[in-house]
Amino acid sequence: MKAMVPAGILIAVLLFPAALVLCNFPATLKLERAFPVGQRVELSQLRARDLLRHGRMLQSSSFGVVDLPVAGTYDPFLVGLYYTKVQLGSPPKEFYVQIDTGSDVLWVSCGSCNGCPTTSGLQIPLNLFDTGSSSTASLVSCSDRRCSVGVQSSDASCSSQNNQCSYAFQYGDGSGTSGYYVSDLLYFDTILGGSLTSNSSAQIVFGCSTSQTGDLTKSDRAVDGIFGFGQQDMSVVSQLASLGVAPKAFSHCLRGDEAGGGILVLGEIIEPNIVYTPLVPSQPHYNLNLQSISVNGQTLPINPSVFTTSSNQGTIVDSGTTLAYLAEAAYDPFVNAITNAVSQSAQPVVFKGTQCYLITSSVTDVFPQVSLNFAGGASMNLRPQDYLLQQNSVGSSAVWCIGLQKLQGQGLTILGDLVLKDKIFVYDLAGQRIGWANYDCSMSVNVSTTMNTGKSEYVNAGQLNNNSSKRNKPYKEIVISMISFLMHVLLLGSFLVL
Repeated sequence: MKAMVPAGILIAVLLFPAALVLCNFPATLKLERAFPVGQRVELSQLRARDLLRHGRMLQSSSFGVVDLPVAGTYDPFLVGLYYTKVQLGSPPKEFYVQIDTGSDVLWVSCGSCNGCPTTSGLQIPLNLFDTGSSSTASLVSCSDRRCSVGVQSSDASCSSQNNQCSYAFQYGDGSGTSGYYVSDLLYFDTILGGSLTSNSSAQIVFGCSTSQTGDLTKSDRAVDGIFGFGQQDMSVVSQLASLGVAPKAFSHCLRGDEAGGGILVLGEIIEPNIVYTPLVPSQPHYNLNLQSISVNGQTLPINPSVFTTSSNQGTIVDSGTTLAYLAEAAYDPFVNAITNAVSQSAQPVVFKGTQCYLITSSVTDVFPQVSLNFAGGASMNLRPQDYLLQQNSVGSSAVWCIGLQKLQGQGLTILGDLVLKDKIFVYDLAGQRIGWANYDCSMSVNVSTTMNTGKSEYVNAGQLNNNSSKRNKPYKEIVISMISFLMHVLLLGSFLVL
């Protein structure tokens, strides 16, 4: 028997596309006549066509925003690093890994590891990955194309003896790790269409550490491994982008307060105040063209060639570095400018070889703003808390010390967590640029991810934690409001039919 459609339902059907737009379906759709003009259509046919159309719309989106939790803080007296949690293998196993934009590879400690810590002062459980316990794990051989790509970027090496793709990394602090590559599932949360989808997965290549040395062996702030967010092909960002799972971009906003944590997404955070500067091309790290430094608006007398990128100098963005470092030739002019600026309100003292200051007022009232000026007219404005560290107190005076360290005998400038905190940072790898803006990282953000249609989807990533109810709340409120509105329309329609 054919269903007669009440007037209220007709009104609701006409209004329903508006609800879909509010719930993050595409705002413009191609119109096509599905049924001849004047032909009565059964409600079941309309429902079937709508379901088919919605299915096509969902399939047209190649990826959403990959959402990763963040813990830790920049403060070297508390934690001194930021880390995230990943799930690997089948069944999935959790691993805590440091967020590091200064390296490419994701690696975790594996069974029979020499020097791998077993406990952590961060009060997190440490795990070992076991290839034999994962039903989806496989070793990466030297003949594997992914290994060949890693060899080209110096992220992998091969031994003719066992045909096993392996690696050995040495970090700037003297620590090191070595092991072999494994292919297995990585699980992650994805935000798509305003909804959080848990347990999405993709097959990736990551390192299985069998040896660790230096600070990596210490248990005071031990984690399970390092998550390299570099731009080479072995990075997870590049792998997921090549699989069509995520865009070739990622963003973070690291909280600078004692609570720490923050936001980390594969996607581009959208914020009106973000300024961009191009990446220096053909570099293994995130090198930027720093052109000058200003204190209170006055450009310091530093030869611009000090910051020119070469094999042993340049400016690097590195979230795996706790503090920040200035090229040797730039350090003294910077410290002298700060000392001169506060000469009337702070007492300079040298504490353990570092320039410090005794102050009795608020640090923001005493110290000047510093600007790092980059190519393209992009300036990074630093508050006093972004270049100073509070050490202790002497009587009623607070002791603040220069947090930007000197790299003795080196021309490198490294922007670590001291500088990166309390700012949105966007790494647009497809566009080969990095952007930033000062921001309260305890607040939510808007994230854009380019779809196959060429459009963008905006979602509220919120404060990333295990509770997704907060970030889904705006979308739930929209849906509830629309349902309530449609119920009123249906009620009105019933009166019209009567």
